[in-house]
Amino acid sequence: IETTRLQSWNYGNDGMYFVTICTKNRKNYFGEIVETSCMTSEIGLVAHNEWYKTPEIRPDMNLELGEFVVMPNHIHGIIIIGGCRDAMHCVST
Repeated sequence: IETTRLQSWNYGNDGMYFVTICTKNRKNYFGEIVETSCMTSEIGLVAHNEWYKTPEIRPDMNLELGEFVVMPNHIHGIIIIGGCRDAMHCVST
């Protein structure tokens, strides 16, 4: 798909980033909606657990994790690079 990334921005810069990762063909690999809740599948639990391992895997990036949610066919999360918790402080001028 065409990228939605800002071409002039270096995504390795310190900052707070909102991340969405979708499954191939948007298949419900991570779980299913039952009534009003997402019932996470085994692979959904793997995705959940791997998200929390990210700072261990990349200690060189000084990562912090913000909110995170697993949906049936995608995940959403906030990742903070460089310990930059103040969003306005991280905005490039």
